[in-house]
Amino acid sequence: MSSNRAAASGGATPGAPSPAIVARARARGQWLHAPGGGDVVRHLLAVQAQDAASVPYALQARGGAFREGLLITWLMRSTLHLVDAEDLAWLHPLFAPRMATANARRLAQLGVTKDHTDAIVAALPATRAELAARFDLPGQALPHALHRAAIAGRLAMTPERLIIPIEVKWRAPDLDELARRYYACHAGADQRDLAYWSGLPLRDCRPPASTELEDGPVPDVLIPPFDELLLGWRDRTPTVPAEHAKRVHPGGGILRAVALEDGVAVGTWSRAGGRISVEGF
Repeated sequence: MSSNRAAASGGATPGAPSPAIVARARARGQWLHAPGGGDVVRHLLAVQAQDAASVPYALQARGGAFREGLLITWLMRSTLHLVDAEDLAWLHPLFAPRMATANARRLAQLGVTKDHTDAIVAALPATRAELAARFDLPGQALPHALHRAAIAGRLAMTPERLIIPIEVKWRAPDLDELARRYYACHAGADQRDLAYWSGLPLRDCRPPASTELEDGPVPDVLIPPFDELLLGWRDRTPTVPAEHAKRVHPGGGILRAVALEDGVAVGTWSRAGGRISVEGF
């Protein structure tokens, strides 16, 4: 195993590590080289959870699983993430205020003039279907009303998507902790990557303490749609070669499941009838 220093910009500059080394380092930082090494959610800080079916696959690929103490709520980029409740205590105050204006504007566009937060919280625990039957919030009005209540720190979801009231002891937002935890699992990333991943302005993003890359083998592995390995950096070409980018990210917000060999995408995969089918590039 060897260490290689990445260029601070992450670009292809003289003396910079090869794309193969960067791809392996990214996969290793994401714990795709040795599943079962520890608490996956704590290591990744937050797991993208907008696509509910992808979350268990993202955990399993790293040797993790659902456990007590995990919640789903809106955080980075105003997107649903699976997070440990202890980390939610300082992540929520960091991201919630930044979502409030856009949420209020969207609710107004949907014609929702009443704040349903208290009534929704009083009806919990409940499923989304149960809340839809109880409240006159059709279409996108209900999820945005739930978002408003989450921004207020009043509710979250369990990994099984049950909506529950929460009482978290909120802590001060911590930009230093955010940067430390992000760089710990995003090898070779810089401030611009952190800004892309978090949705925060660049001025709030601390630089990495080190640009060292840890090289070493990565076994073949399947990662799900919207996996953190594909979402965690501005440029995903070390993992997904440019000539295959449209196969993985065809547009329209789609990010497909990928088969990796030594940290590099070699095809996409799907599951039907309990069987996995890989379509190689």
